[in-house]
This record gives sequence, structure tokens and C-alpha cells, in this order.
Amino acid sequence: MSALILVDEKDRAIGQMDKLEVHQKGFLHRAFSIFIFNDFNQLLLQKRAADKYHSGGLWTNTCCGHPEVGENIEDACSRRLQEEMGFQTKLEFITSFIYKAELNHQLFEHEFDHVFFGRYNAAPDPNEYEVSKWRYVDLIELEKDIESNPSQYTVWFKIIFNDVKNHVLGSQKK
Repeated sequence: MSALILVDEKDRAIGQMDKLEVHQKGFLHRAFSIFIFNDFNQLLLQKRAADKYHSGGLWTNTCCGHPEVGENIEDACSRRLQEEMGFQTKLEFITSFIYKAELNHQLFEHEFDHVFFGRYNAAPDPNEYEVSKWRYVDLIELEKDIESNPSQYTVWFKIIFNDVKNHVLGSQKK
């Protein structure tokens, strides 16, 4: 596994560590979450491949990942979107947040997560080792499904979803 960038609460790099070890120990590290919307403001969701070492088989935002040591976050987002979902599009930084959550298999996420939005209208060409299914979904329908079936979604996605929904729906009113 690759090394992740350990950071402090201000996103300053303080070291690096093996990805699995970071998730076992729950150390704060740099990450990103990408949310891609079509022209109808439907969110492109992915269902993580079942054999991922954590959160396998769960629905989540379009793409997530970690920058490699020495890689800037924007380049990492473009790289990972291509690797996971098979396409490129312009991405815009929206916000960042820190969260810590227990996952399955005695693993923890503790991320300084940078959130990016983008637009794309076509069908993705996902990597089958990363993504088992995908769909575009209306945010209000998605909100209802998360409330009814929370165990079908990743922990980080549930944490940030309301902020994402409010950002998108709030910008529609302007």
C-alpha cells in the first residue's frame, strides 16, 4: 500500500505513513472527496467494490482518495477521478472538514478532507476493482434513501451530505 500524508489540524504536513497503518491507528491524514453533478444537479454516486479493504459494497460520493507524497491535491483529484471513474472534468474546491469515524475491520478514518465539485453528463467508465455500480441520483431522493438505509452508505458521505446538498440547492435559488 502507498504512504499517506499525515497532517495537523491546519492541514500542514507532519509526516507520512503506510495507508493501512494510518487507518489502523486513526491518524489524521490528507484526503479528498469529489462530487460530480450532471446538468440536472443529480449526483453521480458510486458503489464501492465489495472487496475494498474498508467500506466495501457501500454507496458513496463520486470519488475519494489521498494525494501521494509530493502531489498537490488538485492533481491527485484529477488522477483519482480518472483511475476510479474513467473520465476527467474541471473540478472546483468547495470546502474542507475534519472527521474521525470507526469503520469496519477495526479501522478508522481520521481525515482532513478537501471537497471538490465538478460537472459531467455522460456515463462513467469505472474501474471494476474500485467501483461495482454507479448511478446519477436526485439529492432529495438520495436524502430520503440515506435516512431509510443509512447502513448502505459510507460514513464520510453521510457526514458531508447535508452540507453538499445545501450548497447545491442553495446555489439553485440564486
